[in-house]
Amino acid sequence: MTHHGRRRRLGLAVSAALVAGLAVAAPTGATAAPAGPPKPTPAQRAEATLAGMTLEEKVGQLFVTEVYGGDANTPDQRNVDAYGVATPAEVVQKYHLGGVIYFAWSNPTNDLKQIAELSNGLQRAAVGSGAEVPLLIGTDQEGGLVSRMGPPFTAMPGNMALGAGRKASATRAAAKVIGKELKALGVNQNYAPVADVNVNPLNPVIGVRSFSSDPQLTAELTKAAVQGYEHDAKISATPKHFPGHGDTEVDSHTGIPVIDHTREEWEQLDRPPFEAAVKAGVDTMMTAHIVVPALDPSEDPATLSKPILTGILREELGYDGVVITDSLRMDGVREKYGDEEIPLRALEAGVDQLLMPFDMDLAYNSVLDAVASGRISEERIDQSVRRILELKYAKGLVDDPFVDPGKVGKYVGNPAHQATAKRVTDRTITVITNETKTLPLAKRSRNVLVTGFGAESTANLAKEFTKRRAKATALETGSQPTDAQIAEAVAAAEANDLVVVLTMNASDRKATDPGGKQEQLVKALLATGKPVIVVAVRNPYDIAYFPEAPTYVATYSYSPVVMPSLARVLFGEV
Repeated sequence: MTHHGRRRRLGLAVSAALVAGLAVAAPTGATAAPAGPPKPTPAQRAEATLAGMTLEEKVGQLFVTEVYGGDANTPDQRNVDAYGVATPAEVVQKYHLGGVIYFAWSNPTNDLKQIAELSNGLQRAAVGSGAEVPLLIGTDQEGGLVSRMGPPFTAMPGNMALGAGRKASATRAAAKVIGKELKALGVNQNYAPVADVNVNPLNPVIGVRSFSSDPQLTAELTKAAVQGYEHDAKISATPKHFPGHGDTEVDSHTGIPVIDHTREEWEQLDRPPFEAAVKAGVDTMMTAHIVVPALDPSEDPATLSKPILTGILREELGYDGVVITDSLRMDGVREKYGDEEIPLRALEAGVDQLLMPFDMDLAYNSVLDAVASGRISEERIDQSVRRILELKYAKGLVDDPFVDPGKVGKYVGNPAHQATAKRVTDRTITVITNETKTLPLAKRSRNVLVTGFGAESTANLAKEFTKRRAKATALETGSQPTDAQIAEAVAAAEANDLVVVLTMNASDRKATDPGGKQEQLVKALLATGKPVIVVAVRNPYDIAYFPEAPTYVATYSYSPVVMPSLARVLFGEV
């Protein structure tokens, strides 16, 4: 008998003994009903499963990565290139994966019934081999701009929009809808909400993904989102990015951000939302690839920092749930150490799951080799796997990991969910300035030009004006309008009674609009003397570049749900 075979049989014996040990003798007497054994707890069931797992199976539970294709058993060359096997199911089985993440670029997220079928196929692969442990299947469905699932999935406003609404009940309702629809697709974990406090308007990666620059409001809404996902929708939430990615001008996808907060500033600004999530009993937490010298003078990124993840998150905040890294392909974590070293340092820091390593074979075998060499003990591996298994048992995944693809239409995008989205979004549109009392608009025949960013956004808003008796023209100019486009927009404005211009991150002079062309467009339109309504459809900070705009509105997103709500606000209907 092999060592692994002995361990598998030991696990089965432990499981049987556990159930037998919990049995209670049936009471005597003619009328007494026999009492069944108490149900084992998730922790007890996890311990029994862990005892029967091989080291290779345990290490596999530590990894979450993408698989390519829309069917678990259909070959895709991208799987061969990345993993050396052809089908998504084979990827799951090769590495004994603990989880899979969905993206639009790897999976058919616009065919939601197919996603549900893919989820089932992946779960069959997971429970049909090895330790028979189902997958955590996750995605980034934050709402607003970061939303992986396409129509008919209910589009919800993003965090800053919800923060503008300032209602915890609305945030919880939005999370509940997103969570229920994800669950119908077999997605049992959402990498949301973003719990970062966006105190830097120039933050290139968080921005409107944050609830607010107010740490207490962010904490309140983070807690509400966790409750919506976990208590109401029964999926796992993953607040991110601990210890706080809100005050940076560097994107951790492309570099290592350094947060120069003092320890006191971190306590006041960044800690509250994550502490609120811990107190709410959140299932999982995602790390940030940021350096915070006040928390760890070694200047290791937080993902690899034991003082931050074990010392602060585990010991000070008392968090004992699953900790998952942000993507290990990001430059913020790869600049200092090699790809074979990163997984080891993350585990040593206190991480449980490793998301999207740059080289899956290298990372997986690196962990196995580290255990063989004694650098990482098998007991340390067990500690993380125990947390992961307990979560899977607690969520009911082991008992029933499958969904009914035939019921996707019943839950996804249903009328009740759409009504919730409308109600929530209507409360998020913010009129920042209305100096000339242009708003609310009167419902009367007029000629309106809708111009600026986004072909879909300008067209959709023009349609909303048309519904209200206006003759509306859409003229899209993009995020970097040319001189010719600006001239065309000015000429069109001269021929209309009202101008609505959409700006998208005009305040971002590093990437989105380095030449300040949106500012030129807005100022040229204002110079026509026509009434102009400026609408920021992403970061609300654009107003810094055209403070002379008398009417300024922020939507925080240009997702499809936004334009109808914007129109209702402009016309005073809400």
